[in-house]
Amino acid sequence: MKKIALQVAALLGALSCYGSVNAAEARTSLVSLPSLDDFTDGDGWGVGLGLGLEYESAYEGSDEFELEIEPAGGVQWRTGDQLFYWVGLAIGWRSLVKDAWLVQTSLGYEEGREEGDSEDGRLDGLGESDSGVTLLLETRYALAEDWRYFLDGRVLTGEIGTLGIFGAGTCLACQPNGTGWELGAVVTFHDGKLANRDFGINTQQSINSGLPETDVDSGYRSTGVNVNYRNYLNENWQVFGEALYEVYGSDVSDSPISRNNYEAEIGVGFIYVF
Repeated sequence: MKKIALQVAALLGALSCYGSVNAAEARTSLVSLPSLDDFTDGDGWGVGLGLGLEYESAYEGSDEFELEIEPAGGVQWRTGDQLFYWVGLAIGWRSLVKDAWLVQTSLGYEEGREEGDSEDGRLDGLGESDSGVTLLLETRYALAEDWRYFLDGRVLTGEIGTLGIFGAGTCLACQPNGTGWELGAVVTFHDGKLANRDFGINTQQSINSGLPETDVDSGYRSTGVNVNYRNYLNENWQVFGEALYEVYGSDVSDSPISRNNYEAEIGVGFIYVF
């Protein structure tokens, strides 16, 4: 895992140097943060299509890792300080308020865990966890000009339960076109419904799997750090990268489902911006 992370970081560093020299005239994003993809250039439509390669935990709490190819990009429409988007299984809207406040909301679909997510059979007998529609509400506040430092608060809620995310971040060498490096740290909390969806074991699951019955309380879930990178190689081709490391609290780590007390993910990809 560490070796792969170092190789990806080296690749992104080299591409950063290449892109800064060879990129065409820069676009202007609604918000200059790499974690918020923006394929528009002022008012009108923006479309980006690409692929990403991800190496990540097979499921939350897993000690198994898997390599996956995922679609990247989306369709966006921007007017003034409003941006509407459709990406993956989510449609949403974000808006910049007085240059210092960003508000965002989206409606998406969260897929549940399947027994087959563990190739070692560690989920056998647990069945599938719930899937459902989710609503995301988010706000970010800039503590310095050009979003050099910012605070972030998010609530994800729906049929599967509720997750609260509170964090802070900094943007390094970020440009008006949304490129650069972004570093963040977050603390997450969950309600009992989401906690037991991911880490709980009810009576029937205990009988089927042989694992002890487990009830996880609501409250603190994890602390994590994340890195986002984005750059234009030329007028149309964009490279992006992301990494996440999340350490679980004791209630989550004590669950028989948690084979690791952390979750990790690293990915890199390319998008063609029309």
